[in-house]
Formats: sequence, C-alpha cells, structure tokens
Amino acid sequence: QDAIDRKEKRSETFKTAVHGLEMDTPVLKTEELGRRAPQWVRDNLVTMCMRCKETFNAITRRRHHCRACGYVVCARCSDYKAELQYDGNRLNRVCQECYLFLTGQVVLEDREGKHKGILEKGAAEISGKSLLCSSLQLLDKSGKGGMRGWFVIPQDDPLVLYIYAAPQDVRAHTSIPLLGYQVRDLSQGDSRHLFQLAQSRQVHTFVADTEELKQRWMKTMARCAAGITPPEEEGEDADS
Repeated sequence: QDAIDRKEKRSETFKTAVHGLEMDTPVLKTEELGRRAPQWVRDNLVTMCMRCKETFNAITRRRHHCRACGYVVCARCSDYKAELQYDGNRLNRVCQECYLFLTGQVVLEDREGKHKGILEKGAAEISGKSLLCSSLQLLDKSGKGGMRGWFVIPQDDPLVLYIYAAPQDVRAHTSIPLLGYQVRDLSQGDSRHLFQLAQSRQVHTFVADTEELKQRWMKTMARCAAGITPPEEEGEDADS
C-alpha cells in the first residue's frame, strides 16, 4: 500500500509541476474525439508542433489548436476540416491524426509507434515515469546566462539526462550521458543554487530553483553517473 501511495503522490506532483493545480490539461480518450470539447494545451507549454515536432516561430510556423484533441500544432499539421459533434457537426480545424480518425480512415492509436526512440517521446510521457524531473537552467560558458528547460532522467534510461525546452514538448532537444561524470556543488560564494557535471573537458553547470531541489538532483545524478540504478519506487517528480 505504501508503494501505491508513493506512486499516486508522484503522479499528482508531476501534474502540479507541469500544469499547476488549476491548469491541468486532460487528454481526451479516442472515443471522445469530436464528441467532447477538448481542453486546449496552453501555448506557453510547448515550443514545437506536437505532431511534426518542428519548432514554432512567429513568421513561418505559428501555433494553432486542433479543435478535436486540443494539441498545439502548426498550420501544415492542422490543414484539415472535420465535423465535430460537440459543435453541432460543424466543420472545424483539426490535426491530421484527428482528421484521419474522425473520417474513419484509421484508428488514432494505430498511428502511434510503439518503438519510438526516447528522444521522440514527449516530455510528459517520460516525466511520469522518471527518477527525477523538473525545470532547471543550464548555464552557458560565461556562467551568466543560458537556457531554461525541462530536465528528465527516465526510469527506463537512467544513465541519460534528457533536456526539453518545455514540459509538454514531444521531442527532447538534446541529452547528456551521465555515466562517468562527477557531480560538484558550486554554491560557495554564489547566492544561486548551482551544481555541475564535469568529465574531462566536458562541463555542464545547472541552476536549481531551491537548495532542496539542487540536492535531489545532485544525489540522483551522482548515483546514475556511478551506474547505480535506483529501484523504480524511489523515482521522484520534482515540485517545480
């Protein structure tokens, strides 16, 4: 029972971290597509099309919402119209996957690859089964700036750190193999919650939002870098 309670708590913590308690975005079941209005995925949670994985920009690849599933998609992936029962069977803009399903040409799940490479898996998908996941900042070489993103160490690939630009992205931007790295605490003389991965000439410096979160990342990274795979029940989702 304790293990079940811990898993339920981790699941709830992850939902809170990604969406906030009042911004959870439930995914419609396949049989509900077109029958129920979806809750749209918020624009600021994705940086790339949730179908083709191309990065959005303000000029040539703008954000649109599929009226059937609520995904944020590009114009090319949503250049389809289908009748939606919840909208009085009027034609609405939908993504290609929903169009094919709603018009009876193919079942949506049949199009989902069961053997996707982990870089092709969505952040939400692997974060729900992770040793640790949260927002962090990865500093550039100057140490003054750098990218802020969603960082995940999956349970099924615990020797690799996957980096997403946003917690709802459907493809990781890059990854860092952890095996052999040293984990260093850099907080002395700096008010930020700094820590570092270092191996030979490869150095990656991170900033966590809190000291507690930093310590959790350092502990998890150190174990993974040493090849010590934590049991599944020890996996955690961070609160931020």
